Amino acid sequence: MIPSELKPESFRDYPPAARAFVLEHIGLLRQLPLLFAGLLMREIRRYDWSFPAERQSVDRQISYLGSLSREYRDHLLQGFALSALPDDVRKLDWVRNPEVFVDMLTAWLWSSHRINAFRAAAKQYSEAWRKASPEPVPPAPRLSIVVLDKDLRAPSYKLFRKLCAHGVYFPAVDATNAWPEIFSRVNDRASRYPGEFRHWYIDGASTQRGLDQHVSAISWEGIEPVRTAVLARMHAVIASGNGGPEQLRTRMAETDPHQLGLPSTVDNDAFTRFQVSLMTEGSGTQIFSTTFVQWAAREALRRAQPWTLLLRFAPRQRQLPMNEMLASNAPSNAVDPEGSLVDADMGAFYTWIDQQRLSGAGDSGFIAWSEAHNQAIVVSPTAPRGVASPNLVTLNQIFQQFV
Repeated sequence: MIPSELKPESFRDYPPAARAFVLEHIGLLRQLPLLFAGLLMREIRRYDWSFPAERQSVDRQISYLGSLSREYRDHLLQGFALSALPDDVRKLDWVRNPEVFVDMLTAWLWSSHRINAFRAAAKQYSEAWRKASPEPVPPAPRLSIVVLDKDLRAPSYKLFRKLCAHGVYFPAVDATNAWPEIFSRVNDRASRYPGEFRHWYIDGASTQRGLDQHVSAISWEGIEPVRTAVLARMHAVIASGNGGPEQLRTRMAETDPHQLGLPSTVDNDAFTRFQVSLMTEGSGTQIFSTTFVQWAAREALRRAQPWTLLLRFAPRQRQLPMNEMLASNAPSNAVDPEGSLVDADMGAFYTWIDQQRLSGAGDSGFIAWSEAHNQAIVVSPTAPRGVASPNLVTLNQIFQQFV
């Protein structure tokens, strides 16, 4: 099927909100190139369980495309009008299974050496529509707080090397009342700037008490049932001897919350499916708590675009042979405090980079603090770059001065 052949019955299996959205804009969708329509359909297919920021992005794209003349729209999207798609990709039911279509399309773009042309077309389109319809600026500057747990230690490791060039480094931090101060800041922002999925807490161990109920919280311990079920599915594919990486990727992409024994309601569908996606789309999130925190932060920033983000990296297990780590019944393993510290330090740097990709990045604040080493780094518009402060400070003083 090509986009011009789309009919209302083509979307009978879509969830209610996605189906209503498609039927409202079916005339526009019929005019799009196949490649572009498949990519857009992947986002629309998830409309019912997308975060508000994701739905707004789809709404803005459709509004932008609909505002263009047919001639200019065809010109803007001409890089997506590939006529040489292989038969196995062209024959896919891209309406019902857009995720599979995108996966196979990506593999073909790489193997046919067309990936650079595709990236150029995507860049041209992205720059045009984002210029015409900029991301909304948050009501308050974004704030990310990254905590490296007290059990993450490595005597000779120098913390925050990649972040120091971008802000103020504090080698001596008085941690008195640090956690109550952090929770107070997060709770205050959640109450002053309410919004669905706009304030997040991601923990590499168990969720600590003290945060407002409107803060979306997810933890390594809390997601264990999902993680165990996903590991069992992965192990079954590998143990069968009939599934390579492609089959494993397909099985993971097709995983539904109900298959993992998770309840799914209108109220929690977006959050439940987010948890499933962390385990089925991430690499290593099922095994290492530090990878889980870093990937969960990346996905929350990319998809929910939160105004407040609190992370805590806790010790992860030591590495084992891959088959042992993937086995759902693998015995518990000793923790690796040194390796976990390196992971957390890099995770803090990646989180700052991901925050910089969002609207209002120039006004955003970022704080990383190591409980074990009593060291911190602050990156904000009011913090000088590449400076080390010799003075003993509290986290409260850091908040007051820079956030």
